Parts: sequence; structure tokens; C-alpha cells
Amino acid sequence: MPNDTSSRCSRSSRAQGDAAAARPRPRRTGPLAGPLPILTAAVLWGTTGTAGSLAPAGVPAAVVGAAGLALGGLLLFLTAPGSRSLPKACDGGERRLLALGTLAVAGYPLTFYPAVARTGVAAATVIALGGAPVLAGLLAWLTRRSRPSARWAAATAAAVLGCTVLVLGPELAGDGAPVDALGVLLAGLAGLSYAGYALVGGQLIARGHASGAVMGVMFGGAALLVLPVVLRSGGGGLLTERGAGVVLYLGAITTFLCYRLFGHGLGHTTPQVATTITLAEPAVAAVLGVTVLGERLPSVSWCGLAVLALGIVLLALPADTGGQDA
Repeated sequence: MPNDTSSRCSRSSRAQGDAAAARPRPRRTGPLAGPLPILTAAVLWGTTGTAGSLAPAGVPAAVVGAAGLALGGLLLFLTAPGSRSLPKACDGGERRLLALGTLAVAGYPLTFYPAVARTGVAAATVIALGGAPVLAGLLAWLTRRSRPSARWAAATAAAVLGCTVLVLGPELAGDGAPVDALGVLLAGLAGLSYAGYALVGGQLIARGHASGAVMGVMFGGAALLVLPVVLRSGGGGLLTERGAGVVLYLGAITTFLCYRLFGHGLGHTTPQVATTITLAEPAVAAVLGVTVLGERLPSVSWCGLAVLALGIVLLALPADTGGQDA
């Protein structure tokens, strides 16, 4: 006959174990847990503007971006485990979040690539990605009533300052044309789209849904939304060898691969931190614009890049164990 005391102890231990398992696991904040995959994706994203500009002449920029999303989004949906079952597993509020995230994803290429065509690779990328961390922080504050951390605020301020100096550098140096107002607006809308789906994806992942499934559903749905844009254009130059190569790169690398990395990173860091780390993208875009496309950046713009890098490094370093970034 078992001893009553040992039996009670055994039940108590199992109960404590069950309670511990039920508690949410704390986010890991080491570089390999979140920042590094996000930073890798950001570096690859920095090539999108340059790649899109290499599409055959006469193909509208929005069509190029939509084609890349259509291919990459469908790949994400078809290969991510749990994508097909995720909508059924979500409650009503989560389904609305998925729909909102899908719309935000679809809006990004339809605004970003036209912005690149009007303002240039470096300027469009800096405006879109420079505004995203601020918008992500504000959206998180408005929707979850959470105040961003002092560390996030300092890093974002440095990064946004660097972005501003980078994009305004030519005008400050007196050797650049005025920035296209419509291009700036489109780039700002792209930044809002990016901040929106980063926030939605982060919330759904934080609720226990697999990152791959979340990205697969949002991007698969967005692919269907933008597909009519591609079909209506008739393909045109995208059916050439050069056009197909651009779409394949944008779809397989900068969409499929990068958002798998980004989704994994969102599982271990916050959307506000993630969007600030991705400010590495405009730095890469600016360097490629100079080295590949022949765009000129004055010395003041390079100083902006240095400040931008400082903000990214501040967030990429592991956080103190006693605190938590918002």
C-alpha cells in the first residue's frame, strides 16, 4: 500500500510541473534567438529596390512587386506547416487580425516599388523603413497600451535620425534634386504597411501560433489579393528571361526565405525591436544604390549611415537579464 505522504508529494510535484509547463516561456533575447535572423533578412531586403529596378523597362513598378509577392507568398503558404489549419484554430478576434495583416502585406509592394521608381532606391527604403519602428511602437502603444522601453526609444531615435540625415544628405549638401512628394507619401504608406503586419504577426505568434503558419497565411492571402494586378498587366516583360529572374529573386529570396527568417525572429523578440533592427535594410540599399546603380551619396549621408548603424547595434546586443525590451 503506498505511503500517503509520498503520494501527496508525488501529486504536488506533478501539479507544480503542470503549472510550470502551462506558464508562458520567457522570450530568449540572445542574438541567435531573434536579432540575427531578422538582421539577415534585413540585409537581403536591402537588395529588393536594386533588384526591382533591374526589371525590363516598361513594366510598372507595382506589377514587379506584386509578382514577387504572388510567388513568394504562395511558396510560404504551401510550405509552412499548419498554414491550412491556422484559420480554423483561431478565434474570431485572431481571424480579424489575420485579415488585417493580410491587407497590410498586400499593401507593401503596391506602395514601396512605385516609391522606389519615383524617389530612388536609397530614399524610398530609408523613408519606408525609417518610419516603420516609430509606427510599430505607436501602434503597439495604442492597441496594447504598452509603453516602449527606454532602450527601444534611444535606439529608434538614433536610427531614425540616421535615416533622416541619409535621405536628406544630398539636399543638405546642395547637390541633389528635391525629394518627390508623392514618392515620399508612398514610401510612408509602405512603412505603415510593414509596421502593421509586423505587429499583427508578432501578436499572433505571442499567442502561441507557429510563426511559419502565421506568415504563410498572411502572405498566401496577400498573394491572392495582388495576383489580379499581375494578371491584368498581361505579364509583358516579366515573361522574358530577365524579368523572370527578377521575379524569381524577389519571390524566392526576399519574400519566401526572408519572411521565414523574420517570422522565426518575431517568435523571440518584439515587433518594435524587430522593425528597428530591419533599419539595416536602408543602409544596404544605400550602398547598393551607390555601387550598382550609380547613385551618389555625399559625406553627410554616410554620417547618417553611421548613426543608423549605432541604433541597430544598440538593439541587436543582448538585453540585460533584469529588464525587458518593449
